Amino acid sequence: MPGDRKVSRRFCGCFALALVVISGFCSFSAAILDPVDFLALQSVRKSLRDIPGSNFFASWDFTSDPCNFAGVYCNGHRVVSLNLGDPRAGSPGLTGRIAVEIGKLSSLAEFTIVPGRVFGHLPQTLYQLKNLRFLAVGKNYIYGRIPADLGLLRNLRTLDLGYNQLSGTIPRSIGNLPELSNLILCHNKLSGSIPPFISHSLTRLDLKHNGLTGSIGPFSLPPSLQYLSLSWNKLNGPVDGPLNRLESLNYLDLSMNQFSGPIPGKIFGFPISNLQLQRNAFTGPVRPFRQVMIQTVDLSYNRLSGRISPLFSTVQNLYLNNNRFIGRVPGSLVDRLLKAGIQVLYLQHNFLTGIDISPTANIPVSSSVCLQYNCMVPPLAATCPLKAGRQKTRPTSQCVVWKG
Repeated sequence: MPGDRKVSRRFCGCFALALVVISGFCSFSAAILDPVDFLALQSVRKSLRDIPGSNFFASWDFTSDPCNFAGVYCNGHRVVSLNLGDPRAGSPGLTGRIAVEIGKLSSLAEFTIVPGRVFGHLPQTLYQLKNLRFLAVGKNYIYGRIPADLGLLRNLRTLDLGYNQLSGTIPRSIGNLPELSNLILCHNKLSGSIPPFISHSLTRLDLKHNGLTGSIGPFSLPPSLQYLSLSWNKLNGPVDGPLNRLESLNYLDLSMNQFSGPIPGKIFGFPISNLQLQRNAFTGPVRPFRQVMIQTVDLSYNRLSGRISPLFSTVQNLYLNNNRFIGRVPGSLVDRLLKAGIQVLYLQHNFLTGIDISPTANIPVSSSVCLQYNCMVPPLAATCPLKAGRQKTRPTSQCVVWKG
């Protein structure tokens, strides 16, 4: 009857997006979002809200098609990508919790939340997202442990949980993810050791600013690594085993740890622009295999000894201070300094016995050199950092053993 047809059309308009549609009862030209995904999105919306100044959820009107919502991308009738929050610079982001119903978006391949004030635990239900390749909820206030079940996401390539308040250990299952390319867990409160990684695609590993302990196994890090940052932890032991395998590195920061043993000469030939090994317990001589082409080398505050290699003369910013280097400063470093090829040359607090430079030499304005507190009187006045202290020369009693 005509009246029945009018009711039927009204039924389709109200419930087509939220409920199952009885086959043959309604006709639509576009695909309808799966009702499970529809309800999951509703739960996501209820658990999060815009911080004042953000207007991200303005388009989330559930009387319309959710596939047109900001940050929602669909393939057919399933949600495949969910990017929550306004990604533009300056957006205050979102607050609230991540709904456990996120695990019902079974076709989801990408899930991100922009920096904001999202708090609470990571939902245990994330392991249900078997197609997930990209998970990034960094720079929020997520706390608790990293769910070990994330190791069940065998397609996961990027895991970014950095700049949160996560605690506990890094689950060994994370290291067993076969497709992992980027792991960013920096600036959290993680403890325990670094698990071995099996992925041959891992290129970025950022674990800085945590409380990690223990040593790095010789085969724990894959040769595919290009970026490695472990600074500001409590890691110890030698690194020559794992580092000698990482020939693709273009960034290395191991500073502020308790690493010991020798620094492998091989790493000075890696395509690195910035080598940060300061404030550890490295010992022994430093012997690069070839001319060092790294722009910045910081080996300060270690226990390195022996003579300074002339192969460092091509480094732009060289920090060798607060070690146990002996002998005379290589002439090649002096030549490069006077030609403004070296911008920073910090050699203070060692046991150096001489440098061939005239007291009247003109140090380029763009360059900075510090020679104080060695086994010699600095031949020229230089502006040293305040933490170098006021003493110009080491006491003679400390230098007798280094003569000759």
